[in-house]
Amino acid sequence: MENRHRGGGIENGGHDEESPVNREAFEIEHKEHKNREEEKEKEEEEEGLSIEQIFDGERVPSWQEQLTFRAFVVSFVLGILFSVIVMKLNLTTGIIPSLNVSAGLLGFFFVKTWTKFLEKSNLLKQPFTRQENTVIQTCVVATSDIAFSGGFGSYLFAMSDVVAKQATEANNPQNIKNPKLSWMIGFLLLVSFLGLFSLVPLRKIMIIDYKLIYPSGTATAHLINSFHTPQGAKLAKKQVKALGKFFSFSFLWGFFQWFFTASDGCGFQNFPVFGLKAYDNRFYFDFSATYVGVGMICPHIVNVSVLLGAILSWGIMWPLIDTRKGHWYDASLKSTSLHGLQGYRVFIAIAIILGDGLYNFCLVIFRTVFALVRQRRNKDNIINPTNGHTSPSAAPISYDDQRRTELFLKDQIPWPIAIGGYIAFAAISTIALPHIFPPLKWYYILVPYIFAPVLAFCNAYGCGLTDWSLASTYGKLAIFTIGAWAGASHGGVLAGLAACGVMMSIVTTAADLMQDFKTGYLTLASPRSMFVSQVIGTAMGCVISPCVFWLFYKAFHDIGITGSAYPAPNGIVFRNMAILGVDGFSSLPKHCLTLCYVFFAAAILINLVRTLVGKKVARFIPLPMAMAIPFYLGSYFAIDMFLGTVILFVWQRMNKTKAEKFGPAVASGMICGDGIWTLPASVLALAGVKPPICMKFLSRGTNTQVDDFLAKLS
Repeated sequence: MENRHRGGGIENGGHDEESPVNREAFEIEHKEHKNREEEKEKEEEEEGLSIEQIFDGERVPSWQEQLTFRAFVVSFVLGILFSVIVMKLNLTTGIIPSLNVSAGLLGFFFVKTWTKFLEKSNLLKQPFTRQENTVIQTCVVATSDIAFSGGFGSYLFAMSDVVAKQATEANNPQNIKNPKLSWMIGFLLLVSFLGLFSLVPLRKIMIIDYKLIYPSGTATAHLINSFHTPQGAKLAKKQVKALGKFFSFSFLWGFFQWFFTASDGCGFQNFPVFGLKAYDNRFYFDFSATYVGVGMICPHIVNVSVLLGAILSWGIMWPLIDTRKGHWYDASLKSTSLHGLQGYRVFIAIAIILGDGLYNFCLVIFRTVFALVRQRRNKDNIINPTNGHTSPSAAPISYDDQRRTELFLKDQIPWPIAIGGYIAFAAISTIALPHIFPPLKWYYILVPYIFAPVLAFCNAYGCGLTDWSLASTYGKLAIFTIGAWAGASHGGVLAGLAACGVMMSIVTTAADLMQDFKTGYLTLASPRSMFVSQVIGTAMGCVISPCVFWLFYKAFHDIGITGSAYPAPNGIVFRNMAILGVDGFSSLPKHCLTLCYVFFAAAILINLVRTLVGKKVARFIPLPMAMAIPFYLGSYFAIDMFLGTVILFVWQRMNKTKAEKFGPAVASGMICGDGIWTLPASVLALAGVKPPICMKFLSRGTNTQVDDFLAKLS
């Protein structure tokens, strides 16, 4: 009875005797519940706050404090990594996705690991801030962007005899200059800094007055801000974990692919689509982690457009034109001759690129003028001309905007430094460049330098609106104008390509700087620290990028040759543009010019339709520029990129929130892991180490022939 009574008392909530263990467990559970409630209330409270209100209690370090030693050490390491990635993409497809987000993510990962180690050792003197994170991202992107604007896969490599032999024209010594570390580093140091000084005085107009979006810069800023908030720290750990897993996977996958490619003709590049023999062995895919990752970063329409371009060209057009061999062009010509099938491949691709570039150039100019006029009208409407008071149409300024504008305007970059820097670098390079490129006279250089600030403004403004840099289009404009001015007999091809490099370097770095200014504006990083970081990153890139290219150039002896693992497709395209600029259209095969006109007009028409139908419908219309890329290259990367976009699309359908948060991390891990494998692969190639196994994929028909042949032997 007694035991039953006591038990009943406890069961009925009696308090006669309570176990100490139960009381302790109850208190722990109550405390945890209270902590969860407090965290939930805190999260709900912070959700109602703006970004800068969340960070309101934190001190913003001075611009000198943002430039830390560890930031530049990490930037140097990541700069090498990203330069390898960009160089590999340059020499394979020519498609370079925006790497700003990846740079911000990896910068956070490296420094956070560094500071945690120092914190455990009680050696941490300065905490890791979002401003320092922004400095790292700026420096890394500035370093790796030289791998693109330096023209190692386009205009610079187009000067070499490797590309010149494939073009079959303008092969005389005055139109050829082979790569060499000394002159490449000197050339980049002369031309890469001008863009940084050209638009510095306009930073307030671009960022604050015009409020340009700069999508990549804005996305990177949001990522960095989220990393450094309490909620963002948890998310960052998960993102870094996902990045690490896929980094390891893609690195090991790169080793696996290398292990089974012992000689030419072996490896995954022979894996045909649907088991069918590919036309000219270009319609295949190689399961590349890099291109799958690029496909996850690029918009869906870009990946679909690339695949459509591959099907249209290598699946339909080139096989049909090949049947006209002997009628439209000499059947005895080599496949690399511009007077044969190669002429159709190259110049139809150029026609699409030029049509797309011309349309977007005109569209950006129109939007720039329209936006300037509208901005002027808005200013006139805000101030009442009769009494000087603001009109009711003036929108109230948010706390975030007030805070950001205050700090953005605090550390001014003096005008004399910007203007004086531009004039000084322009004068030095005008004197020095003719010694590197004799056909490039000093007055040829002076013309681009006069017009470059205007074109840099147009490119930076267009990039702020659309995130699309037209640097290569401005470079092609320089190719045609300077090349035609110099003439074929006076080294016009080499002069045009060198002028292209001058123009591309200026407009690219100018747009990149404004993109980073936008990131700094949103993270409260000082414009001075942004500028210094960009200068240091550019200087590092002028040395790192040529060295990385030299490693590729020496390690892979078939680099730049059509059909190889590193065909450098834009090299032949840029050289043929230069030849076209000085020689005209007389050397093209039959009906090639007519087809060029058709595709040039089609590119303009498709872009016009995309503009007129609005964004909702335009996202289903292919991009001509993206379609043009596989016209010359083939489909191998198109299928991998499409696989990446399918993975992301399915992920978004299943869980859109997770896909948006972890998609960039997964893609970054795949790109970086595969990219970093290129370094040991290059070293092994330089050392003469060959993989031990040859794995070859054959089509069904070829496999049957091999079986029959082996059966006869037995």
